Amino acid sequence: MPGMVFMIGVGAALAQSGDVRAQDQGRQSPNAAAAAEAARDGQRRADEFAEAAQVLNGPAGNPECVWLGRRFVRLMWLDDLDTAFRHLDLYDRFGCPGGHVQASFRCLTKFGGAIDSKVPESLTRQVHACWINPNAQPQPAAAAAPPAPQPAAPATAGTPPATAPTGGAAK
Repeated sequence: MPGMVFMIGVGAALAQSGDVRAQDQGRQSPNAAAAAEAARDGQRRADEFAEAAQVLNGPAGNPECVWLGRRFVRLMWLDDLDTAFRHLDLYDRFGCPGGHVQASFRCLTKFGGAIDSKVPESLTRQVHACWINPNAQPQPAAAAAPPAPQPAAPATAGTPPATAPTGGAAK
């Protein structure tokens, strides 16, 4: 009899809780999404470091110099000078070139209008672009605008339309 009561109690508890595996999967889905996002972010960073190593010669292309240098340039842009200079001290300790940081920040100031403060990734993308090519120049505003349509040439009365030569005599 006590065994029967125990079995009924266990069966009732399982019936109320539903499928245990379904509950575990529900809890894991936000974690799985975060893990997938972290994996994509890690892959993007690895690709950026590989790109910097291919494009830049010398220590400016080393992963530690790329990471610290880009952080320094970004923090300078955001006016977080105390933190920026702590990163610069580390940057110098790794033997990274100080001139590259200066050139990258100079490049970033030229592209200030292209950075949207409402889109945090725009600053990150521009810092990386300036790190890879500190000599980049922004496009002039006139070249960015589409050209104005040209008016059609007016037709003159009495002038026959131009014809293409036929290339031979008619038979």
